[in-house]
Amino acid sequence: YLPGGHGPMADLAFDADCGRLLRQQLASGNPLFIVCHAPASILSTRIHGESPFTGYRMTCFTDEEEEAVGVAAIAPWLLETDLKAKIGVQFSRGPIWEPFMVEDRNLITGQNPASAAVLGSRMVEILKGA
Repeated sequence: YLPGGHGPMADLAFDADCGRLLRQQLASGNPLFIVCHAPASILSTRIHGESPFTGYRMTCFTDEEEEAVGVAAIAPWLLETDLKAKIGVQFSRGPIWEPFMVEDRNLITGQNPASAAVLGSRMVEILKGA
């Protein structure tokens, strides 16, 4: 489980150890839960421009949500934009500020802080074997 906040955009997006751990978790088939800004860490999975997350369906804090809080204009990069352009994910989203979750194979992502509860509930279901 990787929680959100802007921190992952500042460090985990560029951390080789994080990229290695995410590649291993994805390959293991065990669930990987990532919410809000934490999908920035997926950018660290690239080796020579290639990521095992390419083509996965997912969500994250949207560019529209960044604009709504006034961060988009001052951010050095936008998460939704970079995940689509640099990883090649199949991005989907719900309305801003509403809970929204995407599950593709063992990757489960939540769009924003409001999505943490639905992501947590799904995590409990999976871990209980429901």
